[in-house]
Amino acid sequence: MKCQFCDNPATVHVNKYVKASKKMRELHLCEGCARKHNLIPDQPTPHVDLKALLGLLIGPSQAGPGTVADTAALTCPACGLKYGEFRAEGRLGCPGDYDAFKAALEPLLERIHRSQTHAGKAPRTARRAADLADLRRRLAAAVAVEKYEDAARLRDLIRQKEASDEPR
Repeated sequence: MKCQFCDNPATVHVNKYVKASKKMRELHLCEGCARKHNLIPDQPTPHVDLKALLGLLIGPSQAGPGTVADTAALTCPACGLKYGEFRAEGRLGCPGDYDAFKAALEPLLERIHRSQTHAGKAPRTARRAADLADLRRRLAAAVAVEKYEDAARLRDLIRQKEASDEPR
């Protein structure tokens, strides 16, 4: 396709909605004509440097034993990823990296998520298991203080939950 103002190849394509006619207007321009009509800036705009942004999130290295500076030499035994590579790329290589770089990742996760523990949803099976464990703990406590009526009610709840969890 050629530029609408000159015979150069069109590299800038603009779709513009014109309110007065309620129609779309297409412009096909070369880079020079697009700059002349102020459709693209003369100076290139700065791009986001993701590596620098990640460096800001991770924070500066701190000196002293047990700090991020010590972890720069760490390597994951499972995948061979070095901590310096993680800082440069911003991606971990395998689940073993979480254990290998734990000292450096904990402050990072704390800063990003404001917590080091998962606070989101859990799978139903995990919630059911936690509910059953809680009921069993309450049953043992009721038996220990000889509240047998409460213990019988809790026992029945446990049986009911276990029966509803079985595959049919």
